[in-house]
Amino acid sequence: MTSFLRPGQQSASAFGLAFDVDRDAGGAGAAPVFNKNERLAISEQRRRLPIYAHRTELLYLVEGHATTVVVGETGSGKTTQVPQYLHEAGWTQGGKLVACTQPRRVAAMTVASRVAEEMGCRLGQDVGYSIRFEDVSTPGVTRVRFCTDGVLLREMMDDPLLLKYSCVMVDEAHERSLATDVLLGLLKKIQRRRPDLRVIISSSTIEAEKMARFFDTSNVRRPRAHAEGVQQGAAPSRSPALLSVEGRTHNVQVHYLEAPASDYIQAAVETAVNIHREDLPGDILIFLTGQDECEAAVKLLDEEGRRLQRSRLKLRMQAVALYAGLPAAHQLGVFEPAPRGVRKVVVATNIAETSVTLEGTVYVIDSCFAKQRCYNPLTGLESLLIAPISKASAAQRAGRAGRVRPGHCLRLCTEGDFEQKLPATTVPEMQRSDLSGTVLQLKSLGIDNIMHFEWLAPPPAEASGWLGGWLGGRAGRRGGGVVTMIRALESLHALGALDGDARLARPLGAQMADLPLDPVLARMLLAAGQMGCTAKVLTVVAMLSVQSVWAPGGRRGVDEAKARFAVAEGDLVTYLNVWRGWEESGRSKKWAIENHVMHRSMLRAADIRNQLQAHLRRQGIKQASALEGATSFDHDEELETVRKALAAGMFINAAKLTEELTVKLSDQADTGASVYRLVRSAGGSAAAVKLRIHHSSVLFRCRPQWVCFYAAEQNDSGWYEMRDVLAIESGWLTELAGHVYKMVPLNPQMRR
Repeated sequence: MTSFLRPGQQSASAFGLAFDVDRDAGGAGAAPVFNKNERLAISEQRRRLPIYAHRTELLYLVEGHATTVVVGETGSGKTTQVPQYLHEAGWTQGGKLVACTQPRRVAAMTVASRVAEEMGCRLGQDVGYSIRFEDVSTPGVTRVRFCTDGVLLREMMDDPLLLKYSCVMVDEAHERSLATDVLLGLLKKIQRRRPDLRVIISSSTIEAEKMARFFDTSNVRRPRAHAEGVQQGAAPSRSPALLSVEGRTHNVQVHYLEAPASDYIQAAVETAVNIHREDLPGDILIFLTGQDECEAAVKLLDEEGRRLQRSRLKLRMQAVALYAGLPAAHQLGVFEPAPRGVRKVVVATNIAETSVTLEGTVYVIDSCFAKQRCYNPLTGLESLLIAPISKASAAQRAGRAGRVRPGHCLRLCTEGDFEQKLPATTVPEMQRSDLSGTVLQLKSLGIDNIMHFEWLAPPPAEASGWLGGWLGGRAGRRGGGVVTMIRALESLHALGALDGDARLARPLGAQMADLPLDPVLARMLLAAGQMGCTAKVLTVVAMLSVQSVWAPGGRRGVDEAKARFAVAEGDLVTYLNVWRGWEESGRSKKWAIENHVMHRSMLRAADIRNQLQAHLRRQGIKQASALEGATSFDHDEELETVRKALAAGMFINAAKLTEELTVKLSDQADTGASVYRLVRSAGGSAAAVKLRIHHSSVLFRCRPQWVCFYAAEQNDSGWYEMRDVLAIESGWLTELAGHVYKMVPLNPQMRR
């Protein structure tokens, strides 16, 4: 393959690229693809999609097979068209629905909007979507429903067999998110009871055969009761069918660096600028790893764009960011076509890797990195590290180009590094995540034997020594992930969600499972109901459920704004002051801007708060008390009650200040970082963990003796940094969690 020199060394023409010529132009004719051309009728646009040529075959396979795996390349139209084909073929008759799940909420929203447009209906009528804390659909009217995997999982709490659905399509299953893997396991289980349920799985080539083998139950004997319930000859085949659909219209030429780039952000910016100087049409999509990198790149591109305005280029460069923390309206705005005479440069995280399509993209610049969460069950903490992507992800990213003309993907690594250092596939999220929420959900669905649940890929088997030997025989063939599972069960038992036999505790465990929250937040909310401070804790939980309430931008301005609301009790109580200020301003957008608060995040938090309040009301949890009317903390007793309720959910993540101090010798201005240790460490791996308060916390420059934190992530330097920190009193741990913590006399000879 053609390689190119390091960006910035020479002009773009020296890269050996011919941006206006397709390398394989003389090859086979291109497959048709959807181009959003307003001059064409929607029906004609749909007929131009590659999936249209396979419409009859697809419906035939769905009719005759319980499970169909569709291998569709980027741009094939499978996401928007398959649900419509099912609707047109009668799968939504008799009040039934067709569900199409997406791994990300932005994909569910954008795809639903497009399908509603194609079907000529208002969004929320025949076509709707449901994401966490947002439902745009009409019961009894909506026939095609797009939703995230997690939303459909929660729906099983009320409808375990998904009786109102005739067909469920799991889109982008190859991403292997935690919710996707659990959903696939449950759908396989449901099909044993409901042979009429059709499952369609959209997957990449690499995962397709694995999916088909997983759902193949042709050799499994069906229970007599179920066999008698299906008329002879009417039951669909239990052997999955596979259908492959071509994708891109044009070929995508892939290019590599000749030498590694020391700074991939700068390299990406320079490459984009060099492409822009060629003055050829086509938008640019840059893949980076996170919000900070995206915003930094956009800032650099804006500066370069201003410099290039003096040149005689026909196109002007407009840089925009796309990442998960961006407000929904801003995310949707990225998909709007660029104005005439403007080249759009989208700087995105892997949110743009699958599902969503940015029309007009011709050039993809791939950093070949992404942020990955890795959970360590031995410490109970997460790491968020920048790691190389897989070859499968790189192929998905390259597929974003070539939609409207011959495309180019420029990978910011050498070809040798790509072939040798990038793994073939991404490690499934199931094998690198905390499973507490998943286990609680499965328990609430009546699946008590978690070890024998059929996972597409079981959690990792880290168990060793006596623990691995003790559980090895009990776990059986599917007994991977012993330590991860044990850690999840221990956490849920400590929170009171499970009883001593690891069964769902009632009523507490059932109430926690019913709330659309992770177990820690659910526990603190229920504790608030018992202590009589539900209103305050509802506010905190709602604000913890949004990406961030603080506006992105200069750190100094945000820090000054935080100082106006900060209290010594920590971030969670500070959120209450922010909420009160916003409410007293009449929920003013102007107030939010002046105080560096994201108005949309506050509105979303308010909506989440109302929904959680409705959940508590349905559970019959009392919300009125002497504390409910308080608008400020005039009494220490009121504040202490709220803090205790918050600590009742976070006591597992308690840490104590040590006498250790870490100083960066190379920085004379560095006053040192205070070191915290986990209270629950009890020796072993957790005891070696060093924690410090993250710079975004209002307690960053303080030294509270005892704290609880909602989240802690390991950064590239090896530190675990605590976010959303609450200062507590040491005696609260034994008071709130006497089954976990116990006060013992300190031996003076022991190291403190």
